[in-house]
Amino acid sequence: MKPLEGLLVLDFSRVLAGPMATMILAELGARVIKVEQPGDGDESRGWEPRVGDQSAYFFAVNRAKESITLNLRNPAARDIARRLALKADILIENFPTGTMARFGLDAATLTRDNQRLVYVSNTGFGQTGPYAQRKGYDTIFQAMGGMMGLTGEIDGGPVKAGLPVGDLSAGLWIVIAALTGIAGRAAAGHGCHVDLSMFDVQVSLLTIAAARYFALGEVPPRSGTEHPGRVPSSAFRCRDGKWLQITGSDQHWRKLCSVLGLEALLADAALAKNAARVKRRDEVMRALTASIADWDRPALLAALDSVDVPVGPINALDEVLADPQTVARALVGSFDHPKIGGFPALALPVKLDGFDNPEIGRPPLLGEHTAQVLERELGLGEAEIAALRQQEAL
Repeated sequence: MKPLEGLLVLDFSRVLAGPMATMILAELGARVIKVEQPGDGDESRGWEPRVGDQSAYFFAVNRAKESITLNLRNPAARDIARRLALKADILIENFPTGTMARFGLDAATLTRDNQRLVYVSNTGFGQTGPYAQRKGYDTIFQAMGGMMGLTGEIDGGPVKAGLPVGDLSAGLWIVIAALTGIAGRAAAGHGCHVDLSMFDVQVSLLTIAAARYFALGEVPPRSGTEHPGRVPSSAFRCRDGKWLQITGSDQHWRKLCSVLGLEALLADAALAKNAARVKRRDEVMRALTASIADWDRPALLAALDSVDVPVGPINALDEVLADPQTVARALVGSFDHPKIGGFPALALPVKLDGFDNPEIGRPPLLGEHTAQVLERELGLGEAEIAALRQQEAL
């Protein structure tokens, strides 16, 4: 069995953070019912890139779920949502603050009727505070939460991360929050409401940067690929134009200098300690950069690997997906889709011993499981479902 089998998740989330979280729960064994608006569904179903008439964006974070359509502006649809919530273990929503309350589907209402429900509200800025009604996107949270201010070349402007880390990290925290609520329920016998803000998540990720501020009063400047407290830790360009990243500690210093033939640095006893290398960063980095520029990347990777200096190539996406370690760890798989056939997908990065491993599921068609869910979960018959469709509730 899979570890989350037996959990029923009602998923009112759209786009990226929430759907990523519910996909993780689904592929770990939970049953996830994704509630979508009739007609267009989750707006990401229409986003680029396209595969035929399907969205690869939607595919990336909506596998292994069941899809039903409910028009929440319709009282009959809202009643169905409430009845499903009575059966759910977890409910996840990422509407703007106050939206679910207007539908009568807020945490206070639903947890009163289902006291075992773990209800996760993922919003931009949370349920409280001066920004509670503000809306935002991933890049807004990267900007306001400090990530963008820390990222970029030395003396350059701010740069966003290459992936939507605001959304992706929030998705991981939704999973943590939901399963924390389930663990607490097992002990206390009741669920909870989780107020999870994407802004809060970004602030929580400041970690080491915040520690430097707390300890030194320092607002860390942008440092490119370099580390503010460690030398060497940086990207270097090789003679063949390819890049690699070297990150070493004191125990690696002598080996690195020996491979690179940096006898002057090797002879300077003070530089054996990181603190001195940080103080003399410019001098050390000039020497390393000049020496590495005389090597082709494959030769230098092999030489440093042979003496256990931490080093890695800076890979493009296609190189990552074809890397022997990626292949050996089965990080890329596929699913079969009824409209487009086989399509590649990234597997969840967990290997379990004692439970069945997660399996890549396929994304649902819009409303594919509406009748099946209403019949199985609520006992509705064909005539009742047809009447709901006539009322435009589904």
